[in-house]
Amino acid sequence: MLKVNKLSKEFSQGETKVRAINGVNMYVPQGIFSTIIGKSGSGKSTLLSLIGALDKPTTGEIIVDDQDIAKMPDSKLIKYRREKIGFIFQSYNLIPNLTALENVMLPMEFCGLSKYEQEKRAKELLGEVGLNKDKLLRRPGKLSGGEQQRVAIARALANKPKLILADEPTGNLDSATGQIIIDLLKNLAKLENTTIIAVTHDPGIASQAKITFHLKDGKLI
Repeated sequence: MLKVNKLSKEFSQGETKVRAINGVNMYVPQGIFSTIIGKSGSGKSTLLSLIGALDKPTTGEIIVDDQDIAKMPDSKLIKYRREKIGFIFQSYNLIPNLTALENVMLPMEFCGLSKYEQEKRAKELLGEVGLNKDKLLRRPGKLSGGEQQRVAIARALANKPKLILADEPTGNLDSATGQIIIDLLKNLAKLENTTIIAVTHDPGIASQAKITFHLKDGKLI
């Protein structure tokens, strides 16, 4: 589960302080697909970066799996991000010179699994996300946008994270493919018992989430 308490993030612009996130409280149970919506500049990406431990808050708590990641030292955060949090990006961020299978195996390189175990789990995950077996050895450039996003989702699940954060996961896809990806995320939340939070500007996607958070000027409304 995810619990955020009185979360704030300030940035300095010259002598002016800008509060990008302002006293946010939120709770998402384990295994739930949820969304964050809001206009450009509302603080969605900043909030996602804080929850994903890519940045540290000015004040507040971020509790994931009963640990406050806001107070973790950097030395522990690297390991925690690798093992407990999965990221899915609008631009896929796949390694272009690796195959689909190798891209999914990559996060497991640092977790002590043998090559056999890595390949076995990667194939299972690619099957779960619906990538055809004949495309496992293709590089990203030989896959469609929807197929690349499936690989990115499988990669995010590789280390059995407690939390998956998706930043506009359908932004580069047509509406039909985007809906397939959203259906996939909703099903994986149940199947893998993973908490999924997706940032989106699309009200149609937000309406399909169990919980939707609306962000405006750094505050939840």
